[in-house]
Amino acid sequence: MYKSATVQRLAGRLSGPVLGPGDDGYEAEVAGFNQVVLHRPGIVAGVRNAEDVRRAVGFAAETGTPTAVQATGHGPSRAIEGAGLLINTRRMKQVTIDPVAATARAEAGTQWHQVVEAAAGHGLAPLNGSSPLVGVVGYTLGGGLGLLSRAHGFAADHVTALEIVTPDGRPRTVTAERNTDLFWALRGGKGNFGVVTAIEFRVFPVPRFYGGGLFFPGESAAEVLHAWRRWTRSVPEETSSSLALLRMPDIEQVPPFLRGGLAVHVRISHLGPGDEGDHLAGPLRKTAPVLVDTLGEMPYRRFAEIHNDPTFPIPYDERTTMLRELDRGAADDLLSLAGPGSDCTDIVVELRHLGGALGRPPATASAIDHREAAYCLSTLALPGSRPAHVVDGMAHRGTGRSYLNFLAGPGTAEAAERGYSPAAYARLGDIKARYDPENLFRFNHNIPPRAKSF
Repeated sequence: MYKSATVQRLAGRLSGPVLGPGDDGYEAEVAGFNQVVLHRPGIVAGVRNAEDVRRAVGFAAETGTPTAVQATGHGPSRAIEGAGLLINTRRMKQVTIDPVAATARAEAGTQWHQVVEAAAGHGLAPLNGSSPLVGVVGYTLGGGLGLLSRAHGFAADHVTALEIVTPDGRPRTVTAERNTDLFWALRGGKGNFGVVTAIEFRVFPVPRFYGGGLFFPGESAAEVLHAWRRWTRSVPEETSSSLALLRMPDIEQVPPFLRGGLAVHVRISHLGPGDEGDHLAGPLRKTAPVLVDTLGEMPYRRFAEIHNDPTFPIPYDERTTMLRELDRGAADDLLSLAGPGSDCTDIVVELRHLGGALGRPPATASAIDHREAAYCLSTLALPGSRPAHVVDGMAHRGTGRSYLNFLAGPGTAEAAERGYSPAAYARLGDIKARYDPENLFRFNHNIPPRAKSF
């Protein structure tokens, strides 16, 4: 544990707060959205700008201090404890939209709802995910599988520039033409290569948008799942969707019709007008009795209503695998693991339809390695349950890869290798050795520096 003098040494360099255990404000500064991992660093630095980041990382480099980064804390994997530094970027929230270039620039602590709101004024939208509160940078560095992804691809496919402080304390600008090895690695390699202080990416026209969901009773899970998997084979790339088996706790924050039982939720996002969306959704509406129907044309800024992700901090374990296909046998396997009558305890078991632009390589190659998968399976479980039960049970249907943005909780830090092909993982390890040979940035889905062979 650091002495207060060491805390003060760093505090003298930064404009933001620098705190140690026991200091007023420490608990709030280290807290993240997902409370399954609780950081207890010797020092937490609440940075306000890129210069604060540079000085904090420089301190870590000088002192050999292992370092973690947190903006919102939605996907933690390993807690930083004792002699370590946590850099909290949540104060860095400036967003700029260039409507002529159709790009956005977001600072390190920006959440997606801020970018969506800023872009909406120009009739544009980013490739965000389902939650308005997730951090832009962490989501994008992990790939970024979102509501418009079948039409446009992973969010990382459309990054045009990154500003980063690498573990040696140096600020760098990273593009397809400049620091090209980092440009490849950062897009999919998560937080292994330093602290991204700002990110620039393309945004897209959304003249009309259709979204929402259909809730069905749990006893109709088989009919709905099979109907949805057949439906996904024919929908256009403008349509992204997922199906979730929900076992919500009986608490006030959950709508009464979802409490304490099994329900099926089909979530739909469609780039198009309401009549077109209703035509597409028609077969699903006829599958089984509908408990609640929220589908309709809406402004894209209301995207959070589609999944209705939690807006209050909770502890949860998240696991994932990428599926080759979802044929009848695979769907039946999932029903036996998580459907009616199973012993599943996960509060969410979700299948996301991939394909479309997600299956095509971007103009500039990246570390993202999921383009052959047809569906993404993810689960969300409360602590104390069996977080990997469903995912492990479906492993024989998988590609052998994981989508790291849907991995959170104890035991997931070592899972990074499953996110990449052997060649991509080796290349990431080589780049890690070049920029972070001491693995200072290791409180993440860690890619260790690759040892040189002679």
